Parts: sequence; structure tokens; C-alpha cells
Amino acid sequence: MSEATMYVTKETFEKMREELQRMKGVDRPAASKAIAEAREKGDLKENAEYDAAKEAQGMLEAKIKQLEGAIANAKIVDTSAIDTSKVTILTKVTITNVATKKTVTYQIVGEKEADLKLNKISAGSPIGKGLMGKAKGEVAEVQAPNGILKFRIEDITV
Repeated sequence: MSEATMYVTKETFEKMREELQRMKGVDRPAASKAIAEAREKGDLKENAEYDAAKEAQGMLEAKIKQLEGAIANAKIVDTSAIDTSKVTILTKVTITNVATKKTVTYQIVGEKEADLKLNKISAGSPIGKGLMGKAKGEVAEVQAPNGILKFRIEDITV
């Protein structure tokens, strides 16, 4: 199963690698130890502790596989080389909703880094897709569940 390229900053990439190392070096041995301890307690058919330990190990292995895939498909973007003439990944874009006149600044990021509380939106989100490639002064039309929203690009920075 081929995943799409995920654009990340160097810091996010390093966090992903550290998390993978922790999962493989700390969590995996702990899961194996829990299984071994549960196995020593007798009949495996009626051993809920053993079943729970095996299930936790399976979930951990799935997370490891997912993270390995994400790291393999990650593309590190150098923030110093970003062109601010158009909205691209990792640019900060100040937009004004044409209808409400409300202005907000978002940073366009990859799926893994998206966090609306920090005003980081995914390039794959409806607003992110609508803004990508637009220049300062242009109006982006975004398809939303309640109709088309129009945003004017006020500024693009890094």
C-alpha cells in the first residue's frame, strides 16, 4: 500500500524518528516481557492477562509499521528555501474571508503537523487545497459543506 508523500519540517522528522526508536527500544521489549509474565501464570485459554498483553503487542506493532511508513514517505522541507510568491507547503498565509471580513493567518503544513489550535492547516484540507499555488491579492474559492467560501490572500510569509 503506497502512501502519499508527507511534507514535514526537520524538527517533526526528528520527533518521528525518536518516537520510532522509543517504540522499538523500550515499548517492544516491555510488551514481550508482559507476554512472558502472563504466560507463566498458567493455562493460556483462560488467561485474560495474556490475551490483553498479546493485543497490546499487536497494536504496538501496527503503530510501528505505520510510523515506519510515514518516515519512509516523509520529505523534509527546508524553510529557508521556501518561495513566498505563492502559497506552498510551510508558508504562513494571511487570508480574509470575503463574506465576513474576518482575517486569520494559517501555516500550511503536512497531514502529520496539522493542528487548528496552532493555526496549522493541512495542505490536503479543503482550505489548504484551495490556497495552494495562489499569490498575494488573489481570491481562493474553497468548497465547504455549506457552499463556496471565498478567501482573499493578504500576505504570504515563512
